[in-house]
Parts: sequence; structure tokens; C-alpha cells
Amino acid sequence: MIVANNLSKRFKPAGAGLGKNKSSNDVVAVDSVSFNAADNSITGLLGPNGAGKSTTLRMLATLVTPDSGSAIIDGLDVRNDVLAVRKQLGFMPHNAGIYPRLTARENILYYARLCGLSRLDANARVNQLVEQLDMGGFVERRAAGFSQGQKTKVALGRALVHRPQTIMLDEPTNGLDVMATRGLREIIRQLAGDGHCIVFSSHIMQEVAALCDHIAIISAGRIAMEDTLDGILTRTGETDLEDAFITATAQLNTQEIAS
Repeated sequence: MIVANNLSKRFKPAGAGLGKNKSSNDVVAVDSVSFNAADNSITGLLGPNGAGKSTTLRMLATLVTPDSGSAIIDGLDVRNDVLAVRKQLGFMPHNAGIYPRLTARENILYYARLCGLSRLDANARVNQLVEQLDMGGFVERRAAGFSQGQKTKVALGRALVHRPQTIMLDEPTNGLDVMATRGLREIIRQLAGDGHCIVFSSHIMQEVAALCDHIAIISAGRIAMEDTLDGILTRTGETDLEDAFITATAQLNTQEIAS
């Protein structure tokens, strides 16, 4: 389970000094983001490119330190329990690079060993993932020349190899064709059904509407609305997620102007 509370992050603009003091010219990537993601459930972080989705996930993954706010993952604090959080968490970043000179199997084995699995356990776990992710046709091939769908499966295998309870996927269907996207959706549903907490970011309305049990709409670094799909439609008075997204973000902008 993930509980994020008022997470914020600013970055210095390109060419600015490296001082730690905040400046009015700092880029606000994430501004007081709060949301919950439950076990046995799929939570979608929905927003356009540049909305703050990736920065939010990177803070939760302990790769970026929040300027303020807090987050608890499976009872562990992302600030104070960094190594313990990483053991509990599987994270597939956007456009996760895989080593092109290694085979698919070697890519996943390498990460398994980094995560502390013994050689015997790592090999057994990779064999399980090859079957689960349907990688038998390319697992012994070098990754150079893989399709986007094959790269995504290898990256997902790396994220799952240490059996994490909580799994975060940043734009996982980017560049996938229809069949590969459908296959990935089934894998995500299976993981949630097995009791995992799944969080994935996307800017694709149909994908989030079809897959997610819970949705957090993010715009300009802030959460505009968080609820089930039916809850968001009811609260906005709309009949589809695209219109609800527009209404929710407009309401957020109105609140900011009023304040």
C-alpha cells in the first residue's frame, strides 16, 4: 500500500546555479501531491506529459528526495527507510533502458543478483517470469534489435524479479501495439488479483478507464481529483473520463485562482 501526503519537488531551471536555496525561478514539478494506492488494486496516475507523474513516482521509488511531504510504502518511510522500501518495491521507469549486448535472460538475472537473490534462486525466478511474461521466443537473444513490446517485457521482468509487494509502472504501454498493450493489461490485472499494489502512470484516458480501480488525476503538479471512475464521473457530472478530466482540472485551476 502507498500513502503519499503533500509530496512536493522543485528543480532548478537549466543553466541555473546549483545552490540549494529556493528561488522564484525554480520549476515546480510536483506541488503537494497526496493520494492512496491499495493492495489488490490498480491505481492510475492520469495526466498529460509534464504534469508531474514521473517525478511523483521517482520520489516514491526513493530515486528523488522530496523537498517536503511524506510517503509510506508498505509501512516504510521513503525518506528514512530507503533500502527497505527498494526491497518492497518494483519500479519500471519510463523508457527503462536494457543492456543491448545482454540477452533478455541476462538482463533480468543481472538485476536479480543486484537485488540479493542467490544464483540458484535468481535462475529459478527468471524461469518463472519467462513463462509468466511469455518471453520464451526471445529470452536467449541479445536485446539489441528487440521490439518495444519485447523491451517492455524485459523491463517488467526486472521490476518483478525480487517479488515486490508494490509495483509502479511509468507509462508502461508507451510505444506498444494493440496486441502488446492487451497482453500487458492482462499481466497487470493478474498481479493485482494476486494481492499486489499496482500504480501506473498514463496520459491515455481509455487505458486508465478500462484498467483502474482507482484514479488520481494530476495536472500541473497537483492532484485535481482522486476517486474511483464512477466517483469521478459523479463528482464532475460527466459521462466519460475525458470530459471528467477536463472538468476536474478546470475546477482545480479555479480553486487556485480563488486562493
